[in-house]
Amino acid sequence: MSTVVAPTQAPAGAVARGLPAWWQAAPFSTVFALFFVLPLLLVLMVSFWHFNEYELIPGFTLHNYAAIFEGCSQRTDQGDLCVTLSTYLSTLKFCVLVWGITLLLGFAVAYFLAFHVPSAGVQTGLFVLCTVPFWTSNVIRMISWVPLLGRNGLVNQTLQGLGLTQGPLDWLLYSDFSVVLAFVHLYTLFMIVPIFNSMMRIDSSLLEAASDAGASAWQTLWHVIVPLSRTGVLIGSIFVITIVMGDFVTIGVMGGQQIASVGKIIQVQTSYLQFPLAAANAVILLAVVLMIIWGLTRLVDIRREL
Repeated sequence: MSTVVAPTQAPAGAVARGLPAWWQAAPFSTVFALFFVLPLLLVLMVSFWHFNEYELIPGFTLHNYAAIFEGCSQRTDQGDLCVTLSTYLSTLKFCVLVWGITLLLGFAVAYFLAFHVPSAGVQTGLFVLCTVPFWTSNVIRMISWVPLLGRNGLVNQTLQGLGLTQGPLDWLLYSDFSVVLAFVHLYTLFMIVPIFNSMMRIDSSLLEAASDAGASAWQTLWHVIVPLSRTGVLIGSIFVITIVMGDFVTIGVMGGQQIASVGKIIQVQTSYLQFPLAAANAVILLAVVLMIIWGLTRLVDIRREL
């Protein structure tokens, strides 16, 4: 007597593995193309358009790019660089300062959480504590510095009360110092998270082996922990650099609308409906940021490390 064998249903994982690779990647590729590639192409296209006070005129012109670098072939009568180069140097200055400070703070905090906090629960609690500033708006967090750093703020009153200063310090607010301070306050977490993630993946036996070999704490840090954390350092650096290079809100609020940046110029040009000029500036800024990221990825092969 023959027996009938009921057909078995293939597991979901087997069905997914049977699909072509391009079909599996299609949903993500579609989202990536619609919300990233297409907007970039539109910005690039608009950067070559004509414009006047009333309308955008589709066409092709290099006038917008020429206007950005107008007068940059020589210095001004006062010996200064042109506006564009001066603005980019100012933006890069903030970028380097913020990157260096956030790297030191982020590495120190991540190192403490990863290697000096034995309890996973305490690690989680301290890590959540680092995210507390993100529970409020960026603007509110920046404005909170005003009553602290203003001429009649808490810091100046404390310094004068202790006799350390004769009068209020004007450079505490609406200055390069306040801009860097706000950037560090806002974006240090973007450096802590990837470095902490890289440090948590370090095998503790490597640290024990270094200690057994007679390495000091500093030698272990420099020769073991730092090389194995470079992926997190690179990812955190990309986060901080890309955000700072395009930021205009922080510089506008904490700089008292007196400090120029590339993002601020793009925002002003957009408010005056100079969209092709703003798009050209955005394309140049994107090219500069991509070159910086390319330079960083030459130092660490992030694809191999991950």
